[in-house]
Amino acid sequence: MSAAPLLEVQNLRVSFPARDGGLIEAVRGVSFTLGRERLAIVGESGSGKSQTGRAILGLSAPQALVTAERLSFGSTDLLRCAPAERRRLRGRHIAMVLQDPKYSLNPVLRIGEQIAETLRAHQRVPAAEARARVLRALADVAIADPERVARLYPHEVSGGMGQRVMVAMMLIAEPELLIADEPTSALDVTVQLQLLAILDRLVRSRGMGLIFISHDLRLVASFCDRILVMYAGKVVEEIAAARLHEAQHPYTQGLLNCLPRLGEARHPLPTLQRREEWKA
Repeated sequence: MSAAPLLEVQNLRVSFPARDGGLIEAVRGVSFTLGRERLAIVGESGSGKSQTGRAILGLSAPQALVTAERLSFGSTDLLRCAPAERRRLRGRHIAMVLQDPKYSLNPVLRIGEQIAETLRAHQRVPAAEARARVLRALADVAIADPERVARLYPHEVSGGMGQRVMVAMMLIAEPELLIADEPTSALDVTVQLQLLAILDRLVRSRGMGLIFISHDLRLVASFCDRILVMYAGKVVEEIAAARLHEAQHPYTQGLLNCLPRLGEARHPLPTLQRREEWKA
């Protein structure tokens, strides 16, 4: 008998008011389930992938209209639970790593203080234990000198280290589900691979579920188990990562065709020819 899913999303819709009084649908009928696995959501900018992640966590803009036939984390109905319950879930059970640490870390607090604050928001622990767990969290994300880094301010670390600090901050309370919103987009290739190796090790060792939001098909194909491809607010294709080369939807095929290939002279690179029927 298969285990119950961590997350169930059925017909999720996220809309925003337009200037003409109507609604703009940013997410249109997205459905999927997530177990203790690595699920990628990919698509171009504006496809609705980040809005999907924010809606799950309850971080949509105040003016957003979020509806779903089902949006549940375990036995908790995320749309109908009280605001206090939603806040209790955030960080402790569901966490989100945002794209750029420069905009997520408090510039006037030391890194160790910020990570400890996240822990204390969800668990009552003595100061000595909090400090030990902060240092352990930094070590878990492959930071070589946790004590030194804990004393630094965010502007004193590189982009790659800042992103690892964000991962440590989100994982210190040991959530069951992590949503990573393009965590590698501002990093060079070497640091990308280091961060992916860290996430892979932590997800496997802790038995977590991971939603990895990205625009990089090649990256997620090598890292995730399943891929959802979004276009214009909808999921147009769901496929196992290992079978991405067998994608059937013309949008996914077009994205794959635009990738550079070693050993082939492809100049200029092909461009994606969008079709109106993909939005239907």
